[in-house]
Amino acid sequence: MIETGVLLSLWAFIILMVGTPGPANLLAMSVGARYGFLKCVSFNIGLTLGKIFLNLAMGFGLGVLLVNFTTFQAVIKFTGAAYMIYLALKSWNVNLQQSEEKPKVNWKQGILVHPLNPKAWVMTLIAWTEFGPQLGSFTIQLIVIVTSFAVVQIFVHNFWSFLGAVLSRTLPNSIILSRSLILLTIIVIIWAVLI
Repeated sequence: MIETGVLLSLWAFIILMVGTPGPANLLAMSVGARYGFLKCVSFNIGLTLGKIFLNLAMGFGLGVLLVNFTTFQAVIKFTGAAYMIYLALKSWNVNLQQSEEKPKVNWKQGILVHPLNPKAWVMTLIAWTEFGPQLGSFTIQLIVIVTSFAVVQIFVHNFWSFLGAVLSRTLPNSIILSRSLILLTIIVIIWAVLI
């Protein structure tokens, strides 16, 4: 049986780590601002699926590779940062209009964000190494960690997208808002890579 204190500590950690501004949340906010909340749900599903895959990979030993092969770790980190910056910059020259145009981001692009996100790697590694052993058997660890991250992410990424959509309605067609969100996203990505 899992101790309540361990479970509550894990959930507090996940809520804090997933809820704070990071590359994925700021991308979700930018997508929400550009296309509106409903049109970016697909992107958020991709974000959540990507994190599920990352958690499963970590649980099955990817963390060991990261610790032992720092070159692999660096390649993932910089490739991921470049991809997330590319996604953020895709909207640089467009106004923030929630038009009927087909969104240029989808679940396929969202699915790659967490596996290439340095912050996601760190939080996943910490969850598996610090909390995992206290949860019990590997099967229980797998179920609890993967499910906990997925549930929190569904709510958090959609919240950030909704916040972006609200900002866009408050300041319609604001190039300043659009570019500020893009620059903030890029700054957070660079910060995540350098820490």
